[in-house]
Amino acid sequence: MCGICSVSQSVAATRAIAAAQGLVPMPNGQLVTNIVHATENIADHLTHFHLFFMPDFARPAYVARLWFDEMQARFGNGSGGSRRAMLAPRAEFLHVVGILAGKWPHTMTLQPGGAARVVTANELRRLSGVLAGFRRYLEAALFGGPLDAFAALTDEDALLAWAEARPRADLSLFLRASRDLGLNRLGRGNDHYLSFGAYPRDDTCLFAPGRVNCNDSAALDTARITEDVSHAWLADDGPARHPIDGRTEPDPEMRTGYSWCKAPRLDGAPAETGALARLVVAGNPLLCSLTQKGGNAEARIVARMVEIARVLPEMERWLHAIRPEEPFIAHGETPPAARGAGLTEAARGALGHWLRVEGGRIANYQIIAPTTWNFSPRDASGTPGPLEQALVGLPVAAGEDVPVMVQHVVRSFDPCMVCTVH
Repeated sequence: MCGICSVSQSVAATRAIAAAQGLVPMPNGQLVTNIVHATENIADHLTHFHLFFMPDFARPAYVARLWFDEMQARFGNGSGGSRRAMLAPRAEFLHVVGILAGKWPHTMTLQPGGAARVVTANELRRLSGVLAGFRRYLEAALFGGPLDAFAALTDEDALLAWAEARPRADLSLFLRASRDLGLNRLGRGNDHYLSFGAYPRDDTCLFAPGRVNCNDSAALDTARITEDVSHAWLADDGPARHPIDGRTEPDPEMRTGYSWCKAPRLDGAPAETGALARLVVAGNPLLCSLTQKGGNAEARIVARMVEIARVLPEMERWLHAIRPEEPFIAHGETPPAARGAGLTEAARGALGHWLRVEGGRIANYQIIAPTTWNFSPRDASGTPGPLEQALVGLPVAAGEDVPVMVQHVVRSFDPCMVCTVH
C-alpha cells in the first residue's frame, strides 16, 4: 500500500497472518526481518532530515540569521552540499535490502514464518562491509563522532555540549538553528505517547511496546484501541469501533467531516507516535530530558538521530547472529476462521494491521497507519489529534501565507498522508 514504508507494511501484514496461523518465525528469519526493516526506517530518517526538514531553514525568511549562509550552503535547493553528500551513502546502505530481500520498495521476501531467502556466509561478509561504510559516513558527517557515544548521551546539557564540540556536524547545525528559533518550545502535542514495539528478538524488543501519558507509563492494551469517524468523510453508523470490526467507507457528503483521516484513540484519548514516542516509552534518558516540559519539534528530530545511532550498531549485532546453516522460514496454514493483529513500528510510528478470516476468506482487513494517529481530526467529544493540538498558539508573522513555524511543526511529525488516506 506504500512505496515509502513498504517494508513496515510487509512486517505488519506478515505478523497479522502469523498471529492468525499461530506461527512463530524462525530466529534467522526474524533477524533478517529486523535488518531489512531497520534499513528502511534509518534511510527514511536520513531522507526526512536532509531532503525535507533541513531545507526549510534555507528559505529567504531566515536570511538575517547568523547560521543562514551555512544552512544555504549545506541544505539549499540545488546547492546543498550535505544533501548531495547523503545520497550516495544512502543508496549504498539500501543495498542491504537488495541483498537480503531482492528489491525495495515492495519487498516480497518477508513471510509470516520468517524470510524466504537463505543468506550465505559470503553475503554476510558483504553486508558487514556495507554497514561499516555507512557507519563511517554517519560518524563523519551527520554526528561528528562515534554513534555509540552519541546514543549514550543522557540529558539536554550533554546534547548541547556534543553539538558545540562538533560545529561541522549536520546535527550540530540543526541544533544551532533550532535553539535560535525556539523549536524546543514549539509544537507540543498532548504528551500521550504510543509505541507498538520494534525489532523483536526472542522474547524482547529493542524498543519495548507501551504507552506514556504525561510521564506516567502504562502497559499497552491494544483491545482498547478504537476508531472514531465523527469528523471524517467516512460513513458513520454508530459508536467508535475496534479496528478488527472496523469499516472504511468513504462518504464525501459527511457534513461534520473535514478530513479523510479517521480518529484512532487509545482508552478514548489521542496518542502521538513516532521516534520520539518510541524512545520516551522505552525510557531513553536524553529524550525524557528533552520532553520534561512537553513534546516539541526539536525533540522529534533529535529522537530520529538517536534512533539512527542506536539501531545501526544493533544491526551489526543481528548480522553476526545469523546462522546460515539453520532454517530461515517456518510454514503454517490459515484456519477457516481466525483473527490476527500485526503490530510494528514504521519510521513514523505505530502501524497496525488487523485481519479477520471467516469461512476460509478474508472477511475484514483494517489498517491504522502512524500518520492516522498523529494527524487525526477531532473525535466525537471534540478532542483534537496530536498535530492539531501542536499547532495551537504558533506564532504567525505579518504577511506570511504559510507561517514558517507551522511548516517546522508539521514536518517534525514527518507526515505520510498517502498511507493515512489508504
